[in-house]
Amino acid sequence: QTNHKMCGILAILQAADVQAARARAVTLAPRLRHRGPDWSGIHVMKNNVFAHERLAIVDLDSGAQPLLNKEQTTALVVNGEIYNHKELEAGLKKPRQFLTHSDCEVLLYLWEDEGADFLNRVQGDFAFVVSNGDTFMAARDPIGVCPLYMGWGSDGSIWFSSEMKALISDCVKIEVFPPGSYYTPEKGMQQYWHPKWFDVVPTEPFNLTHLREAFETSVIRRLMCDVPYGVLLSGGLDSSLVASVVVRYAEKRMEDGFETRAWWPRVHSFCIGLTKDSPDHKAAREVAKFLGTAHHEFVFSVQDGLDAIESVIYHLETYDVTTIRASTPMFLMSRKIKALGVKMVLSGEGSDEIFGGYLYFWNAPNAEELHKETVRRVQRLHTSDCLRANKSTAAFGVEIRVPFLDRDFLDAAMSFDPAEKMPTKERMEKHLLRKAFDTPDRPYLPDSVLWRQKEQFSDGVGYSWIDELKKTCEGHVSDAVFAHRAELYPHNTPQTKEAFYFRSIFERLFPHKSAVNTVLTWTPTWSKSTDPSGRAQTVHLAATTSE
Repeated sequence: QTNHKMCGILAILQAADVQAARARAVTLAPRLRHRGPDWSGIHVMKNNVFAHERLAIVDLDSGAQPLLNKEQTTALVVNGEIYNHKELEAGLKKPRQFLTHSDCEVLLYLWEDEGADFLNRVQGDFAFVVSNGDTFMAARDPIGVCPLYMGWGSDGSIWFSSEMKALISDCVKIEVFPPGSYYTPEKGMQQYWHPKWFDVVPTEPFNLTHLREAFETSVIRRLMCDVPYGVLLSGGLDSSLVASVVVRYAEKRMEDGFETRAWWPRVHSFCIGLTKDSPDHKAAREVAKFLGTAHHEFVFSVQDGLDAIESVIYHLETYDVTTIRASTPMFLMSRKIKALGVKMVLSGEGSDEIFGGYLYFWNAPNAEELHKETVRRVQRLHTSDCLRANKSTAAFGVEIRVPFLDRDFLDAAMSFDPAEKMPTKERMEKHLLRKAFDTPDRPYLPDSVLWRQKEQFSDGVGYSWIDELKKTCEGHVSDAVFAHRAELYPHNTPQTKEAFYFRSIFERLFPHKSAVNTVLTWTPTWSKSTDPSGRAQTVHLAATTSE
């Protein structure tokens, strides 16, 4: 058994007054409690404090954190999943007596034996802090699936937290902890993950079978779970492929090598839209029927979405327009998913960044530029889609897993000639991914879905969501106030009333001088339209008007 935890962590290291720091941690940790509503743990070691808010998915008795070694000389707080923990345990330099069934306990011993050297062998999504009282290390997974922030206290203490909201009252400076990196007091911030394809445009030919197998392996890894789980199914290509592979392997238990029946063999799928006839609902219904999932359709009104905006900004800690537009339906859906007793979902984030799936990629001037843009988008996922996926589900204590962002799958998908990813009149965006799963003898998906054009999530829930959102924001911001936007917000000045409205809420919720710098905003590259909605791109307008 493994105990899975999408949790909240807070660590205060090198505090001048450790008892005062402990008292602060007790006060602040509840700001992260939505991430881990099941149990709280706190531990003091020398002048360091570790606090943990836990979402327990199994091993309810022994997996409580902070995790300590047998001698209680090393402590670990972690948010995340280590999918290859059995391999890592088998490869330890010194054998250990494990005290829990947690997939994360192995990180304690790897750090004791090797310092930071083991990080590139870990397959998982994680943010953790480990310490022996004298020194410590904090680390974050390669893509930044799990959020992590770093802060500095006026007493010289160093703080780490899953969300910024636990740091704003006490830290003089706050930063986003960069993905694929670790921090130690001796070396400062160090990048441990730097694949070749970051710098070199690959020339390898494309291998369909290798891509398909790497994706299936990634999905299977993420089935490690002992609670009711499901899949988010928008009916688009990416979420449908995730659902299709889940359904193929869901009947048996992956933890024992598919020997015994699964604990939750029926796969549940979830979709949200403004009406039962929204683009996503229609497509998702077709996929669910084809795959035989127990499908749940949620409908939300534009008013429900508007009412949730402030909560969304509070949970997401962003003012980026695209992220807020797409997070709102996902935030509403997560609450309904939790109400059904589901604690973990799989989702299709990351595919558009890897394969150039956004409609603006049609405007890429050449293959080299396309590759560089996919790399840039993958490197920034932690500021957009990963942040949206993790925090809009964690708001209600639901854990999300994203198979497209598996390290091995990324290497497979980013290491071949990008000319193959260029969309043309003959081949639509992401045609390679579609082709890899186009297996007529045992189809993964119906053709109509495998070859459906991209809808961005905030568009696919129903086109009127964004139109109404823009209109409402415009009603909240007068022309006179908007005219002073550059003086009010000199950094990342909002260019639309919608952006201005979101920014004003963010600044009210996070009144800290460094909070505004933790956000990256995005607009499409190579595009005449600066509106981030996929619908504003000319390719989509042509496709929908000709239908």
